[in-house]
Amino acid sequence: MSLVDVHSHRTQLVLTALGATFATASLLSLYNAHERRKRRLELSEDIRKRLVSSASRPSDLPGSKSSKFPPPPDAGVEADIALLEKGKQREALRDVSGYDEELVREQLARNYAFLGEESMKKVRNGKVVIVGCGGVGSWAAVMLARSGVSSIRLVDFDYVALSSLNRHATATLADVGTPKVHCVANALRQIARFVDVDARVELWRDDEDGADLLDGVDWVIDAIDNIGTKVDLLKYCVQHNIKVFSSMGAGAKTDPTRIQIADLSQTLYDPLARAVRQRLRAAGIPSTDSADAAETGIPVVYSTEVPGDVGLLPLSEDEFAKGKINELSVFEDFRVRILPVLGPLPALFGLHIATYIICYISGKPLERPLPVRHRKKVYDKLSKELLRREERIAGTVIGPSTRRKLPLPSSDIAILFEDISLARSVVPPHVVCARPALLRWDPSKPLSLENCIVAEEEEVDKAMAEVFGVHVEGVEPGNGDPDVVEVDALGRPLATGLTRRIQKPEKVWGHEVAKMVKKRIEEAERFRKWALES
Repeated sequence: MSLVDVHSHRTQLVLTALGATFATASLLSLYNAHERRKRRLELSEDIRKRLVSSASRPSDLPGSKSSKFPPPPDAGVEADIALLEKGKQREALRDVSGYDEELVREQLARNYAFLGEESMKKVRNGKVVIVGCGGVGSWAAVMLARSGVSSIRLVDFDYVALSSLNRHATATLADVGTPKVHCVANALRQIARFVDVDARVELWRDDEDGADLLDGVDWVIDAIDNIGTKVDLLKYCVQHNIKVFSSMGAGAKTDPTRIQIADLSQTLYDPLARAVRQRLRAAGIPSTDSADAAETGIPVVYSTEVPGDVGLLPLSEDEFAKGKINELSVFEDFRVRILPVLGPLPALFGLHIATYIICYISGKPLERPLPVRHRKKVYDKLSKELLRREERIAGTVIGPSTRRKLPLPSSDIAILFEDISLARSVVPPHVVCARPALLRWDPSKPLSLENCIVAEEEEVDKAMAEVFGVHVEGVEPGNGDPDVVEVDALGRPLATGLTRRIQKPEKVWGHEVAKMVKKRIEEAERFRKWALES
């Protein structure tokens, strides 16, 4: 039996009342939703009108401290209304052509605090051309814009590829297939709207068009990969007294502590820098042929890192089957294969460049940038002591008076001590030397980077007596091997009057030391081949 009689007049009245109540509530809910939507649209339109009316002074945005407009009414009614307001403000800033000076100074407040009013005036009047907008050039461009340089011209013919994304400062997936200069320019305009950005999809050449690109600029940044174009640009800048900063190779490098700034003529063991110096010398630019030459006036950023095992990426058999390898490049003489690159290193190169140029333009240039290898006194001491040991071995004087010198310059000693041996003794447990000393390893071979070891001074004294048969106070000489042929540091046989008991170094130092020396010799050979013969 049903508890509710639907045919009852009373029941029908109750159901009718409930239905009317529900309908009324629904209508009220719809009305309130309509009113909220209407209010939101009105608020949005009000914000838009206020932003347009204050376009000439973006600092007058509603709600700002200096605004002549009151905060929007009931701004906290709903969170999405607040988000809408912020979005409209950002859109207005993108649309406005001008940019208030107060906003510029606020954006550059930390730079003003660091450099001062007059220096920042110079920076903001600065004009820089960046030739090459890849991993190095893009990072330099970003930091120049963030620091207030007002005019930046970007020159590059290349397009963003997927492989660019591991090191490019501004490129995203959406930029793949677009010119690199447009990618960088769009980012700079979002970062610093007061900067005049001129993007040129061009390959720089030494002609009238190339000259026009460099006209009236304060600095040129050379971030070019191709050595031919790089040399042409550097040559043009030197001949026309245009300040230019050049980036050497960041490929195949991993150690950020080895990056430094130096004059091109003072770079050590960088194959790209060496090749650039040689080509500039051949092109008639003086003082670029050796590290002992006078400064060229071309500052560069480079790495003193000893190369590892990475090298040029190989080409597949399919590429060789296509025809002549040089026809695979985009332009004549452009490299076909590339070095692998760890993304942060090009970024650090670009940041070094930007810092140097900002300081120079501001009137506060870096005075004689401190090189990574700054222990010159240590190297000089090691060299002098090695010279004295070789004189005792040879039984004659070696030095300027005899027009002879050790075939191991200070730069090689720095490489041997810092990079190959890491200042550690060849003797287990290979601790860092407290009193380091150098000694030729094999008495039958001349002194060289590959035939010199680092050890503690007392260990070297022992080897002088037992390997080379030279009297050392407090050390007994060994028995000697008659089959060992001894030469001097230059590889010439010793004087016949010298009779000493000479031993092979493996017998004196032991198997473990000989194994370590072999490993370091291989590292030195690889380094010399990569750095000096490439």
